[in-house]
Amino acid sequence: MEWEAYRVLLNLGNPEKSSVFERDIRVEKGLRAELIEKAVSNFNNDSFWLVAPFKVFDSGTGRSLVTLEDGSDGLMITYTSGGTTPGDSYLWKLNQKGLPESFRMWVEIIPIGGLEATWEDWQIMESGVFLPTSHQLGPMDFKMEDVKAYN
Repeated sequence: MEWEAYRVLLNLGNPEKSSVFERDIRVEKGLRAELIEKAVSNFNNDSFWLVAPFKVFDSGTGRSLVTLEDGSDGLMITYTSGGTTPGDSYLWKLNQKGLPESFRMWVEIIPIGGLEATWEDWQIMESGVFLPTSHQLGPMDFKMEDVKAYN
């Protein structure tokens, strides 16, 4: 993960073993733990936008079917534990092929409940997996560049 003057080579299995750098100088003490924590939080957030559909059966993830206003089914996902923001909930709308096309979110960091975002421009990666390459959140478009997945 990289931001501002920091780079963390994140070890997700054992974050304490991550390598931390500030302006290419290794950080061994001081802010090291705080920077690792921020890197994990950034990773969790960023990876959600790309691979959330693949994490619906992770430990601490609740799932339930709900009926949407138009009578179709939606999938309510609630992260009850783990991750950075336990308690966050997302109501997913699925297309006819079962791919998520949008989700409404009730999350701690956004004070507006039910804000809707999309998953768009699904592409087949070299590995054969489908991944979204853009999102729309209100009037904002988010394009993800160089999305790749390979064996």
